Amino acid sequence: MAGLPAVQAHGEMAATPGGCEVTSEFRWEQEAEQWVRWARTPGHDAYWYYSPSFFDTVVPGPGWRTLEIGCGEGRVARDLARRGHTVVALDTSPTLVRSAKGADPAGCYLLADAASLPFHDASFDLVVAYNSLMDVSDMPAVIAEAARVLRPGRHLCVSVTHPLSDAGSFAGQQPDAPFSIPGAYLGRRRFEGTFERDGLQMTFHGWSYPLEDYARALEAAGLLVEMIREPAASEAAVSQHPSFRRWQRLPMFLQLRAVKREDHFRRGGHGRTTFS
Repeated sequence: MAGLPAVQAHGEMAATPGGCEVTSEFRWEQEAEQWVRWARTPGHDAYWYYSPSFFDTVVPGPGWRTLEIGCGEGRVARDLARRGHTVVALDTSPTLVRSAKGADPAGCYLLADAASLPFHDASFDLVVAYNSLMDVSDMPAVIAEAARVLRPGRHLCVSVTHPLSDAGSFAGQQPDAPFSIPGAYLGRRRFEGTFERDGLQMTFHGWSYPLEDYARALEAAGLLVEMIREPAASEAAVSQHPSFRRWQRLPMFLQLRAVKREDHFRRGGHGRTTFS
């Protein structure tokens, strides 16, 4: 698979104030160097506190082959490999794929589009999308492709920013700060936000979805949800970032595991028939 051609990113285009149009995937290439510094600073962001329960509770044990969608600089793939998974990881950002390979020369990292995966049907027994479905331009297409390359009866494991937390914000840093939703919860909305902490700055680009949009995409792909988790911030997280105390009242992330139905048939994006 390492010799497979790269697939050009595609998806819905978003207008920018200057008149240029870029995909959300391209915006991540623009932020790639900042993301590497952000993600690789120990304890810096929520991943260090929320990912262990995802791996331990939501993700099944290692099987034949695991695909990670939207690998970024590679930390999820590296953590999966440490847990015994044989991982193929992909991203649309050339800079992030190079960075992932640099940190893990023995790993398999590909430049490819998750909405048009360069793999045959039923090529994997596990697909993981950790905080990446919010960043792609065509979330339903990515979920459909994940289902296509899954073997029957096997799993897609997902973490996303919780639809509720995406729709609103806290009024302050205090543990009891009010949380409000000033605009709409329903519907697909573009998200862009710049965050600065401990001398590091990162601008996130992507999309916010209501829960129903994720559920409809899973349904259409023939995936049945068998587990949902809304983890609260741990005491370890609060000890390092006191503002996380707010996230013991409301969930920051939604994590789920879905299984591919044994009887699901559909036509794949490359003209192949997907069946179980």
